[in-house]
Amino acid sequence: MPLLDQPEVLLTTAAVTLIAMLLLWLTSLTRRDASIVDPYWGPGFVLVTVTALLIGSDFEPRGALMTIMVGVWGLRLGLHLLVRNFHEGEDRRYRSMRDHWGSSFWWVSLFTVFLLQGSLMWIISLPIQAVVTGTGPEGWTLVDVLGILVFITGFLFEAVGDWQLQRFKADPATAGKVLDRGLWRYTRHPNYFGDALIWWGIFIVATSTPGGRLLIFSPILMTFLLLKVSGVVLLESDITERRPAYRNYIEQTSAVFPWLPKTLATSPETESKP
Repeated sequence: MPLLDQPEVLLTTAAVTLIAMLLLWLTSLTRRDASIVDPYWGPGFVLVTVTALLIGSDFEPRGALMTIMVGVWGLRLGLHLLVRNFHEGEDRRYRSMRDHWGSSFWWVSLFTVFLLQGSLMWIISLPIQAVVTGTGPEGWTLVDVLGILVFITGFLFEAVGDWQLQRFKADPATAGKVLDRGLWRYTRHPNYFGDALIWWGIFIVATSTPGGRLLIFSPILMTFLLLKVSGVVLLESDITERRPAYRNYIEQTSAVFPWLPKTLATSPETESKP
């Protein structure tokens, strides 16, 4: 059955997402830390997936596998961000917003941070909901296999990229330097590339369900956010000011899609690159 013909699923997952975001927002007020929304991003999709599975699924193999895939991805990402942000205080993005809005930030953050992310989460999760509640072809198809392989590739890029960056930052000898080894040699953002692949893989699997092809806006939206909004553009907006060596890294290395690094002409600037 197409997802759009199951309003009880859509309404329930929307309500669960709303309640979770409101609770998270209230917690952020007591802690004075809006950053707690970030580790919830991955687990939030897990909650939506499990809710859809329990409300509208016949527990078919395709939906069960999708739940496992999203569960592994979401919980790993949530744990990674939780550990990374532990004792770090509020992220500078939210501190900047807090300084800008002053005493109004407590209610502005509800709409611009928590409800906005909750809305995006619910919209982007629609292919997942379609898979776990829809009726696809009997048995596994080549499309399913392709989608799963794309998902796994994306997961490995994201997880390995995060692990390599975490090790790099933990090494005192690399302080102030730029990571340009491992996956980071071929793309400045292997984690973002992997995240985009994950959502395209999910969409490919969703095309096996009735009406699934109409949900292509989900991976397009996620890819746009990663490239132009909360990902590459935001991260690199001032990074060359904080790390001048990153300018050479930008000139040498592909932004997102992995590719062989360029060879720059030898100059005092390139010779000083870490």
